[in-house]
Amino acid sequence: MGALTSYRLRLERQRWRGRAFRKRRELKPVSVRTKQIKPDDIIIFSTMRNERIRLSYFLRYYRELGVNHFCIVDNDSDDGSCEFLADQPDVSIWSTANSYKKSRFGVDWLNWLQMKYGHGHWTLTVDVDEFLVFPFSDTRSIRALTDWLDASSIPSFSAMLLDMYPKGRIDAVPYRSGQDPFQIASWFDSGNYTISKNEKYANLWIQGGPRARSFFLDSPKNAPAMNKTPLVRWDRKYAYVSSTHTLLPRALNRVYDEYGGEKASGCLLHAKFLDTFGAKAKEELQRGQHYANSHEYKAYHAAMQENPDLWCKWSEKYINWRQLEILGLMSKGNWA
Repeated sequence: MGALTSYRLRLERQRWRGRAFRKRRELKPVSVRTKQIKPDDIIIFSTMRNERIRLSYFLRYYRELGVNHFCIVDNDSDDGSCEFLADQPDVSIWSTANSYKKSRFGVDWLNWLQMKYGHGHWTLTVDVDEFLVFPFSDTRSIRALTDWLDASSIPSFSAMLLDMYPKGRIDAVPYRSGQDPFQIASWFDSGNYTISKNEKYANLWIQGGPRARSFFLDSPKNAPAMNKTPLVRWDRKYAYVSSTHTLLPRALNRVYDEYGGEKASGCLLHAKFLDTFGAKAKEELQRGQHYANSHEYKAYHAAMQENPDLWCKWSEKYINWRQLEILGLMSKGNWA
């Protein structure tokens, strides 16, 4: 990377950090327990709206995985989500009625909270329908992973987003609060992914899966990105650029090996496609707060008029992380 490119990226990072600092005024503290955070705690950062039905399992899953604290921005929920989270002893919550779109889809809000509370910590940035699995996650905590990353001087860890879905109509089986969503959405695409390299930011760009083949068949380049770097040993000088797809400094995006080996990586099991999906897609389309004039939710809403079945004869039923490693969707690298 040339000196001019490096300088421009440094200016860009300063701009995103400056935006985050200004956007801090939009966040109203509801129940802030950040004084409880210990120096070595692992912290989740998330933004959400009207996700009450998902929150019980989300919190339980990550508590059992070893997360110590949750910093969450509630974007004007009216379903009791904020009140529920305010009662949780390990959750700090802020609320805002400001525009999700004008905060760069929540990135500015979370960049600020990570600057203020994430410095020096391993931070995990996920949506409430994303569940991290990593090598040995069935027997080892996330602390074991971060300890190994520290010992290996690896500051960031990638996880491909893996869309999970049921066999049959999406709305056929109702989801209950507290239920493991993968009892219903237990299938995924084992192939059908494209990978390219973003030269500017040095990150990989992954697309494909059921959303590409079902909702973006005629415009695959518009399909959602599946590459994410959600787990980072955070420094207040860092900034997310585009959700968790892209980070600055760009060295944090080099979560892959270009010389024939494999770096350790995980997957984010994505529990988007439950019976709640149709109503959520309609709500978000009406709000118009998502990327590219909500083109993704326009595609969802149009397809949902026919209640699509995402399952196909190439669908694979989820078993565990070892299955994902065999399929090449994640890797344990040299972690043994």
